[in-house]
Amino acid sequence: MRKLALIFVFAATLGGVAGSPCADAPVKGSSAPAAKKLVDIFPERFRQWGAVFPATPAPPGSVSSASAGEVGLIDRMQRVYSDGKNQITLTVALFHDTSGAYQHYTAALKPGMKPSTGGPLSAVDDKHLIAQIGDLVAEIDNVKGIGEGDLQALIRELHEHADPTPLPPVRAYLPERDLVDGSQRYALGPAGFQDAMNTLGYSQYAALAPEIGFGAPIDAEVMTAQYDAGANRAALLLIEYPNPQLAEQHLHHLAGVLPANGGREPNGALERKGSLLSLVIAPSSRAYAAKLRQAINYETQVTWNEPSTTATDPPIMSTLVKIFVGTGVFMLFALVLGVAFGGVRVLTKKFFPGKVFDRPEQMEVLQLGLSGKRIDPSDFY
Repeated sequence: MRKLALIFVFAATLGGVAGSPCADAPVKGSSAPAAKKLVDIFPERFRQWGAVFPATPAPPGSVSSASAGEVGLIDRMQRVYSDGKNQITLTVALFHDTSGAYQHYTAALKPGMKPSTGGPLSAVDDKHLIAQIGDLVAEIDNVKGIGEGDLQALIRELHEHADPTPLPPVRAYLPERDLVDGSQRYALGPAGFQDAMNTLGYSQYAALAPEIGFGAPIDAEVMTAQYDAGANRAALLLIEYPNPQLAEQHLHHLAGVLPANGGREPNGALERKGSLLSLVIAPSSRAYAAKLRQAINYETQVTWNEPSTTATDPPIMSTLVKIFVGTGVFMLFALVLGVAFGGVRVLTKKFFPGKVFDRPEQMEVLQLGLSGKRIDPSDFY
């Protein structure tokens, strides 16, 4: 009977353990922290504008199938808003990081688009506005139907969900004077570089994509734009590498594979400054090519890591005094130990002769036997 009771208790315990939810297993109905979802980024309302329909998937637009994986496109959706009189369509693309979003933003620019009041990275034409907001790229159709204050309110709503990671530094190296708005192109991979060269009309340079060093372990980045000063025009290509050693290595390599232009334009030479390579494409004159290259906003910085004297260092006299005091203490310590060692030995030999040190039975002296005199060990004391 007792055995049956023990078996029953053991079975009930196993059943309770099997039926209880494990601490590491997800409980039905609970939700773990999820990644950012694009559908949650669209506001229901901003100012007097309200959503007409739920957000729906949007067509790829300017994101080609070749560059979608390169820029890290996660999702792309759109939503229609209305203020009772006008309607706009807001399209938002979400990327893995700000660099991929910036490549997509520049790929969507068109020559002639002007900066807008929507933010520092925004451009607008008669019907269309595009803006990069961290890892988001927003596009608004029928932009004339929305006021400036409403537009800025919408951008602020999107900023709350955007990644604030800084943009690639190479974008700031382009000279601003004579820059053709909407011609800027950034590329972090071969597909983006080829699209940029083809869009700007320099398809012969698209063949350089495999030679530049995109992707790990080199991770080169490219920035290019067109310049027009009326009588002078050109395009500027900038390639940034992680360190000057890689830049120098690719300088010699790319110089040997640059496409020939048939002598129609005096192409500028490929030059290096620090970790940055620059090439002026199809300049109207060599003088303008040199002027454009000199206007590049890139300066190398050297950081000194060697120690230097500061106000907290002790004075020289204090340091010398400490050296002399330390030396004196060491000499006194050596003297005391020497006297103690020698004094103990002398006193021991005086009061206990031949019993502790130099005992005759333990003294062994080598002798040549040149005389018959017996050696007395005490003579060696």
